Amino acid sequence: MALHKGKLNSDPTTGFGVNSKDAGARLARKDGSVNIIKEGVSFLDGQSLYHTMLSIPSWKFWTILFTIYLSINVLFALLYLLIGIEHLGGIETGSPFKNFMEAFFFSTQTYTTVGYGRISPIGVLTSAIASFEAFMGVLSFALASGLFYGRFSRPKAYLYFSDVALLSPYKEGTALMFRVVPYKNNQLTEAEVKLTLAMQVKTGEVVKNEFYQLPVEFSKLNSLVLNWTIVHAINEESPLWGLSLKELKEAKAELLVFLKAFDEVFSSSVVARTSYIATEFIDNAKFKPMYRASSEKKATILHIDALNDFELLP
Repeated sequence: MALHKGKLNSDPTTGFGVNSKDAGARLARKDGSVNIIKEGVSFLDGQSLYHTMLSIPSWKFWTILFTIYLSINVLFALLYLLIGIEHLGGIETGSPFKNFMEAFFFSTQTYTTVGYGRISPIGVLTSAIASFEAFMGVLSFALASGLFYGRFSRPKAYLYFSDVALLSPYKEGTALMFRVVPYKNNQLTEAEVKLTLAMQVKTGEVVKNEFYQLPVEFSKLNSLVLNWTIVHAINEESPLWGLSLKELKEAKAELLVFLKAFDEVFSSSVVARTSYIATEFIDNAKFKPMYRASSEKKATILHIDALNDFELLP
């Protein structure tokens, strides 16, 4: 546990409060999302379906849509069977499974408003259900189209952060550093990074979390086209001054990273976040180079897969 350094000013503007020593595990996850579970409201009140559908991974998004589509058509197929298979004109009856599949595919054709015409509803009740299903289909596909556009057009930074942060030799001392690299063909300009160190500090007999803004070697870049090694020099002005890696682990130190840049294609600012806890710090190591000149010396080759390459120093 770190001892309080009176000459350093704690930052009260992080949003994590001043009593966050009771927080569980890390304050932020590796993807930058806050590690907070909200209670006191119902599940539905605590969730924004629109935000969730725009931010979840693609495989989850498609799984949810396919599950909803499949469930709705199974439900309506069962309704048609419950009313009676004889109320579906043109159906080829057979075994119960064949009847269900016929009703299911009639439901999919109705839901998508394709309507091939081989099977048609007979009677007021069946026609009413088919009409309601078609209405649901129009609304559902309108909502799905909006979600598709929202996900497709949502600005995103497309940045990878290194898995670890290094405590490396720097000039005449030591520095805490990590790397970030753009992995898409987007153009990011006016990149700016801010670092906050969270650490449990003991003042007398009181232990609490303190937050410190960490200055970096270069906090801004005009253009982020190659990898960017972000460096915080550990000197007498740093809250890390005089602390070993073991002491940082005991103090549950966590580095919170906030990076903002301007995407020229979206013409909008994009944000990326991550965090490093003390167990993700590597002592006495340095990163290996990530880029080199092409064989013709006409371009620069950036090796994205070398983002986490480092070597331990003797």
